[in-house]
Amino acid sequence: MSTALTLNPGALAALTGEPLDWRFKSVPSELWGLPLAEAARRRPNLFTGGFVGPMVVLDAEALDHNLRTMADFCAAHGVRLAPHGKTTMAPQLFARQAGHGAWAITAATAGQLRVYRAFGVSRILLANQLVDPAALRWLAAELTRDPGFEFSCWADSVRAVELMTEALAALTDAERPIDVLVELGADPGRTGARDDDTALAVAEAVRDSPVLRLAGVAGYEGALAHDAGEHAQERVTGYVRRMREFTVTLADRGFFAEAGQVIVTAGGSAYFDRVTAELTTGWPEGLPVVPVLRSGCYLTHDDGFYRGVSPLGEHPRISEVPPLRPALRAWAQVTSRPTAELALLTLGKRDASFDEGLPEPQLYRRSGTVAPLDGHAVTALNDQHAFVALPPDSPLQVGDWVGLGLSHPCTVFDKWSLIPVASGETVVDFVRTFF
Repeated sequence: MSTALTLNPGALAALTGEPLDWRFKSVPSELWGLPLAEAARRRPNLFTGGFVGPMVVLDAEALDHNLRTMADFCAAHGVRLAPHGKTTMAPQLFARQAGHGAWAITAATAGQLRVYRAFGVSRILLANQLVDPAALRWLAAELTRDPGFEFSCWADSVRAVELMTEALAALTDAERPIDVLVELGADPGRTGARDDDTALAVAEAVRDSPVLRLAGVAGYEGALAHDAGEHAQERVTGYVRRMREFTVTLADRGFFAEAGQVIVTAGGSAYFDRVTAELTTGWPEGLPVVPVLRSGCYLTHDDGFYRGVSPLGEHPRISEVPPLRPALRAWAQVTSRPTAELALLTLGKRDASFDEGLPEPQLYRRSGTVAPLDGHAVTALNDQHAFVALPPDSPLQVGDWVGLGLSHPCTVFDKWSLIPVASGETVVDFVRTFF
């Protein structure tokens, strides 16, 4: 079985040929009508090239660093990476992740799955149960159409297995079984079988289905803990250890006797060090386990939640690997300073994340000069305004640009259908997203 992840180069090339126009907020009107690739070749300046605020920008050097860092970590520790694509929904970035050794791309919904396949993603993990008959019909046809397409999804109940079997068994053109991983959960987590007896019943149902094939065990530890404390890390360790022990139980009972590989996967962007430690040790001789991380937010990291909890954040738990760098920044102008203690920026909930912390004022730019901005804090967001509490010596004036760090990239990308990639202030590329 091939381990190389591929995308359709023709679909990616067509994407870079898409013309820019009014649909893409912040893009200079001077670039309208130009293909993405040609607009990037012109190397416009973020502040003097006609961009209108607010804007969210990707840092080219930080992206490169994060891609290399995670690839090196996975190679050194013997794990494969299936980054969760719902973070960016950007096929151009999927291609870069594939170029740095990603083994698959993870999806959360059938809609995301269809976007991935439109760009030819060759191996996909769907980190959910798939019980929609229409989605299953489409998937079966896609697997028949493309023999090189590899797919796995989760199941955490016998009822889900019954629904999948019923929908697929009714098809006359389904030529390949669908690979299914038993999902283990834990309180107070999200999905997943809460006890081993339930999980075993799911495994038995998958094994007995004429249209499904048991491919391994899956889980998600990120919903069990939300800080970097030792108690949180121990909880994650115990959960992933249970995943390993359950996989061994299935193997001992013959569930994987004919399997060429057994996928065991967990690992968001907060505790992938603990997941790696548990999934790369303690396996019986001869069990062909493929340990897979599904971290997605590593690509851009952030200036909030992941900065605080990532093993490669501001308090790194992995000493031999350089920390990740925040690669997302928003820029907005001061549109009003109605009092000495308050400024309003041209950025709001329609532009930036706010679910895991408010944007963080870090820099300001005036007349071509950029300087640090200390002691300022965003206290609230409206749809199109950010309220900034000012210290007594604040230098901000109406018209200044303010650079803001962002927390939780997953809820930033979905607000922007096109994001410039910049080296310093020079735009070197544009990334298209599909939400």
